[in-house]
Formats: sequence, structure tokens, C-alpha cells
Amino acid sequence: MKLILASASPRRADLLVQAGIPFEVVVPVVSEKVEGYASPEEKVHMVAEKKVLAVAGTLKNGFVVAADTVVYVGGRILGKPVDRREAFEMLRFLAGRQHEVLTGIVICDAATQRRENGVEKTFVWMKNLTDQQISAYVATGEPFDKAGGYGIQGKAALFIEKIYGCYSNVVGLPLGLLFDLMNFLNISLWFNEKDGDHAE
Repeated sequence: MKLILASASPRRADLLVQAGIPFEVVVPVVSEKVEGYASPEEKVHMVAEKKVLAVAGTLKNGFVVAADTVVYVGGRILGKPVDRREAFEMLRFLAGRQHEVLTGIVICDAATQRRENGVEKTFVWMKNLTDQQISAYVATGEPFDKAGGYGIQGKAALFIEKIYGCYSNVVGLPLGLLFDLMNFLNISLWFNEKDGDHAE
């Protein structure tokens, strides 16, 4: 039995390492653009499902995990900034406000194509920031591969007033939700010899 992380995100990989879950990485080659979603919850689910199917379709067995994270505030969905200007504008919009971080997870059994999915939501309050502070943070290069343009596990931890909900969700992979979905698929947490039919 093997777990495959369908993601190029080093932070998602770090979280699995932290949890002691053995895994391999296969980066999905797929566009993250989706249309026709009615809510941020639906969007992250649709993108995660595209990622998981892109990888699961190339495998005969194993469990594929994919995730997608966005920031939602003021009716706007914020993904990853494409340049310094967009990163600055995102952070200026978030500063002094509460926002939501949503991550959709899909796990697929490559052998049967059975899928389980869920969406986690965390509320985050960001401190007031000056334009100079935002510019200095953008200049570090940290915002550019992160939803909402900040990394709570990095330098932007200084900007966070408080959070309500799952911390690892804000990083990019809600481990509590992952645990629940693994249980639904009868995946043993640390893949020991008692995995039965799922053991190698």
C-alpha cells in the first residue's frame, strides 16, 4: 500500500513528514482553472478532484491525495499572486481584516477509483500592516506560491492576530480532515503490517 501526494507544494509534504505518514510525490500535470463553481468550497473541491484524477489515472494501485487551498474575504477568492503588485494588493486587502482559508481534499483509491472528499475552513485575523511592512514582506519572495500571498508557517506568522480552526489547513493540508478521509477508506495511519489487504 502506498500514499501518493499529488502536489508540488513543499509545505504539504512537510506536514505529512511531520505526521509520520510515508508517501511519494507525483506532481499532477493539470490546469488549476475551473468554471461553474457556486462557492469557494466548490472551487477547492473541483480543483483537488482534477489533480487527484490526473495522477490516479496513471496508477494501478495506491491512494492518491490532492488538495487545493484558497483565501476568501469580502466576496473575493484569492489564489496565488502572479507578481509583486498582486501580492502587495492581496496583503493590503487582508490587513486588519478577518478572512477564511479553505482547503479541499480528495483521496482516490487508484485500484477502484473510489473517492472520499471534504473541505476544511479556518478563520484568520490579520493585523493592521503599513504599506512599508507589506512591501518588505513581498520583497522576501515568500508570498508567490501561497494562497492569499502569505505563509503562516513563515515570516508572515508575525502578521497573524489569531486563528479559529485548524492550523495545518492554513499551511495547506488539514491533517485532521485527512485523518478522517483516510479512515473512511480504511487506510491505517502509519501503514503497519495490520493493514490487511492494503499491506504490501
